[in-house]
Amino acid sequence: MSETIDTTREQPARVVPYDLIGGADGLRRIVDRFYRIMDSDPAAAGIRAMHVGDLAPIRGKLFDFLSGWLGGPPLYAERTGSVCITAAHGPFAIGEAERDQWLICMRRALVEEGVSEEVRRMLDQPLFMIADFVRNR
Repeated sequence: MSETIDTTREQPARVVPYDLIGGADGLRRIVDRFYRIMDSDPAAAGIRAMHVGDLAPIRGKLFDFLSGWLGGPPLYAERTGSVCITAAHGPFAIGEAERDQWLICMRRALVEEGVSEEVRRMLDQPLFMIADFVRNR
């Protein structure tokens, strides 16, 4: 006898970090806050100096990258055809100090935009790994 598989049952909804931070709107607020912090906090002066005056283009790139990385639409990969973040950061001298400045800005942005402590804890190690991955000195 063959067993019939019930394919009519709904699959449980997959919840990804992108959803937990509020989807596109939540991510946009986090990215905007991140760059406001980077632009104004003296503790981030090293990474701010790596960017040209207008942060709008890089703001869009970070939004696109984080969208896919957090489980949302893969906007960066769709736009560029790849997700090679080391190539994009290659021209800049990025060491532990710059990594830590980036993390300070991102962690503060998550807190200031009301991301829950549980989600922040869940993202902290993966964010560290990304920031550390682009180090080239």
